[in-house]
Amino acid sequence: SLKMLMIRVRIRVNPDLNFNPRALPTHSPYKIKTYQLISFSSCREEEESLRDKIRADHERALQEAKEKLRKSREELQAEIQTEKNKVMEDLKKKDPGPKPLPPVPMPKVVGVSDGEPPEPDVKEKRDKIREMMKHAWDSYRQYGWGHNELKPLAKKGHSTNIFGNSQLGASIVDALDTLYIMGLHEEFKDGQEWIEQNLDFSVNAEVSVFEVNIRFIGGLLAAYYLSGQEVFKLKAVQLAEKLLPAFNTPTGIPWAMVNLKSGVGRNWGWASAGSSILAEFGTLHMEFVHLTYLTGNPAYYQKVMHIRKLLAKMDRPNGLYPNYLNPRTGRWGQHHTSVGGLGDSFYEYLLKAWLMSDKTDSEARKAYDDAIEAIERHLIRKSNGGLTFIGEWKNGHLERKMGHLACFAGGMFALGADGSPDDKAGHYLQLGAEIAHTCHESYDRTVLKLGPEAFKFDSGLEAVAVRQNEKYYILRPEVIETYWYMWRFTHDPKYRQWGWEAAQAIDKYCRVSGGFSGVKDVYSSNPTYDDVQQSFFLAETLKYLYLLFSSDDLMPLESWVFNTEAHALPVLHLGNITLPGSEPAQR
Repeated sequence: SLKMLMIRVRIRVNPDLNFNPRALPTHSPYKIKTYQLISFSSCREEEESLRDKIRADHERALQEAKEKLRKSREELQAEIQTEKNKVMEDLKKKDPGPKPLPPVPMPKVVGVSDGEPPEPDVKEKRDKIREMMKHAWDSYRQYGWGHNELKPLAKKGHSTNIFGNSQLGASIVDALDTLYIMGLHEEFKDGQEWIEQNLDFSVNAEVSVFEVNIRFIGGLLAAYYLSGQEVFKLKAVQLAEKLLPAFNTPTGIPWAMVNLKSGVGRNWGWASAGSSILAEFGTLHMEFVHLTYLTGNPAYYQKVMHIRKLLAKMDRPNGLYPNYLNPRTGRWGQHHTSVGGLGDSFYEYLLKAWLMSDKTDSEARKAYDDAIEAIERHLIRKSNGGLTFIGEWKNGHLERKMGHLACFAGGMFALGADGSPDDKAGHYLQLGAEIAHTCHESYDRTVLKLGPEAFKFDSGLEAVAVRQNEKYYILRPEVIETYWYMWRFTHDPKYRQWGWEAAQAIDKYCRVSGGFSGVKDVYSSNPTYDDVQQSFFLAETLKYLYLLFSSDDLMPLESWVFNTEAHALPVLHLGNITLPGSEPAQR
């Protein structure tokens, strides 16, 4: 060391130095070594030798510096890169990388292929949906590969702030399980290769915790369960570890956004005085339970159960969950309740947590039943024209407006009908059918036969958008999702008919040579495009259409639960197995 060198030089240059090694403190690292140095008789010779060595080193360094100065900038950069690579290689040798995940029993994978319908006309429609998926994928493959999404008219990549500033291939990850279910295995393989070679979460990007969870973790886990390819599981876990710092808040309610590199989190500036959003922090349970199951790490399960327990202790105005909760104080933000945007998937995940647990998570089922009872009492109304709709509660007032996003609830009511308290299964199946009918009307009352973003029920107008900024259709899946669930539970042919109407309208008005685009006004016979092919169009809209025209043995609902991005996760038939960090389930 440098310090050791200095002591040696001082001792030899000053042989008469009054030096007492015993005077050194007992913890001194120099005591014994210094004492040994003094005992040598050839101090002068060593001193000369040391000076010669220093002089030689100095000359060599000067010579190297002169040579460096003669080199071009490119040569220097190449040298620096070589050194960096060497350091990285050395680090890799020292660090064996992530520990292999513990082996866990693979849930039984049922009904993941075929599902060909016996009726020729239904098969023809299903084939058309597959062709639409192929057009969307091939266009993205050609013009936007590796980007998060596609601009189908400009024929180039597209991204939004939910993915930060990074090219994470969101459309690839979101499309994987749809490709697999449709039997498009070559395309699936292309996606897998891109993920193996390019998907890297060690990027300086601020992403939406909710969006990245439902699209990426959900998409990767679904691809893993369907294909058995380990790479998907490993990538899902790598990303999940990057999301955990978002939970470092005073209450454990996560931030809306987190930087994947630094782990720093924050909330959206527009959300009620720095609040977190119910549909965001309440839509993690399905994926995080599977992460704990696959990794043996209890942290994921504990994080989502902590959120559930905190919410259970809180007072709810009229039994309703407000959309905003402050992660610093643990208090509700403004009292705005919605089954559409900001609230929707929170309720969905209460029901699906119960279904995914093989109906053992009775706590989740009770929370769902209580929430739905309050929603029915305060938010669900019938219009003068007899249409059942779900309004939005804002500061003690019911706004008679329903969003396209809320149309998923028809399917949710049907899915949750079996297991309802007080023999209300028939009631909830009927409620699902009424919501499906209302949402179909919102499509049927437009020029394009595609539904608007939001529609009102007052002033004589019903199921129609009033504001210009609510007349757009961005390839959303919720109405088709409800058609599919209603078809599965009733086999009423009208749901296939309605789904086919929507598919034809999408193909006619949203299809362009470079993919599929949203439209800005569904009431205009000559609409303008928004020039975005959303990743959820491949993940959800086309998947639900394909399943609608498939037989029920493809992705049977007894074995699979779809996350809010339509990514299929298997029911965990845990039996007597207890998730790490959990208490034994009670039936």
